[in-house]
Amino acid sequence: MSEFLEQCRALLGATYVLEAPQDMAPYLNDWRGRFCGKALAVLRPASVEQLAAVVKACAAHQVPIVPQGGNTGLVLGSVPDSSGLAVVLSLGRLNSIRNIDVANRTMTVDAGCILAQIQQAAAAEGCLFPLSLASEGSCTIGGNLSSNAGGTAVLRYGNTRELCLGLEVVTAQGDIWDGLRGLRKDNTGYDLRDLFIGAEGTLGIITGAVLKLYPQPQASITALAAMGTPEQALKLLKLMQDHCGASLTGFELMSRVCLELVAQQFPALPQPFAARHAQYVLLELSSNESEQHAVNLLERAIGAALDDAIIADAVVASSVAQSLGLWQLREHIPLAQAKAGKNIKHDISLPVSSIPEFIATTAPLLNQAFPDCQLVCFGHLGDGNLHFNVAPPEGVGHDAFLANQAAVNRLVHDSVDRYGGSISAEHGIGALKKDELARYKSPLELALMRSIKAALDPQGIMNPGKIL
Repeated sequence: MSEFLEQCRALLGATYVLEAPQDMAPYLNDWRGRFCGKALAVLRPASVEQLAAVVKACAAHQVPIVPQGGNTGLVLGSVPDSSGLAVVLSLGRLNSIRNIDVANRTMTVDAGCILAQIQQAAAAEGCLFPLSLASEGSCTIGGNLSSNAGGTAVLRYGNTRELCLGLEVVTAQGDIWDGLRGLRKDNTGYDLRDLFIGAEGTLGIITGAVLKLYPQPQASITALAAMGTPEQALKLLKLMQDHCGASLTGFELMSRVCLELVAQQFPALPQPFAARHAQYVLLELSSNESEQHAVNLLERAIGAALDDAIIADAVVASSVAQSLGLWQLREHIPLAQAKAGKNIKHDISLPVSSIPEFIATTAPLLNQAFPDCQLVCFGHLGDGNLHFNVAPPEGVGHDAFLANQAAVNRLVHDSVDRYGGSISAEHGIGALKKDELARYKSPLELALMRSIKAALDPQGIMNPGKIL
């Protein structure tokens, strides 16, 4: 491989071909700290042309490529395996905002742009880019597109796929496809864009994107409602949609276990209710009318929910600080879990109407198989996405409980399948769930996916071992 690495140094400059273990380490470690891969080198191109030239060299030498953005993925999709045969191709230096077209409500960006950077650039032009994730300060838009990331605003704006109009992609052969078209209608054949979005770098490398922008809301109001059951949360969702329509931009379900866990690990965060409730919903309204209009809309809906005994109590944020405080409760659930210890995570989606029944039937099955295990259930109820995580019983070691991961996954995923759901809502498949995918996808679906992979990446060098 010395000839190949020398060619890479000539293309990128020796500074940007990392080979020392200490230099490569940040690119090889999984975000959750569960796995550390090995690589031949880490390559850091500064332009699309450099990246394409490197891919051509990889194809010529049959060197596997692991594309990487912010390396914040949760399914081992952005780190290499332990063979040490692949190169990590980091897009961190491709980080420019290329163009903002306010009249067309679009922004053209490099794939290595940090999500928060894109949000801020849009806001500076009086616009909104609505994708919002806990990792937005470090994840990149290329990774968001490659995993079709979701986040807290999917209910109103859709997944990352719905926020993208066009792509620029370097193919597995090192060619550059320029599909950076800011068109909302383009009915000219196969939608190549949608092949690469959600493909996790297994078909080609996204290097640029045209993103949709929206008007910046004039008002944003947050509330936290308490109730007894997920069924009541579902009734609240329907009521809020009936009263507020598209103004409802967030609807997050959290169990009592979730907020108790946050209170234990982050006691400084506010606890809005003196009484304990079984379920909570964090909801947000965004409006392009006055703040008072949004407040009135929300208060009427909350009042109706109280009158109908759908909810037991509610608090409405009266300031930006209070709103942030309520959102911190939701956003600190994964952090609280991490501080409390390891657990078995599930990122699942279901028909929204099936969620209460799914929880009611699956939780007892878990407790029957693993007595006194703790279910940490929260997520984006408005779009059917649950984070259905299982923590060990009190007094049981976390590592010992993780030995049950395959059995827990089988129980949960089989239940998801019975309800017509998906074993991956927004995190992707990566290397972590590829065996599970093979169990739940039909043979025909898998065959079609393999046909697409073989057509676009016949050498199999693009992120091998991921998805398929």
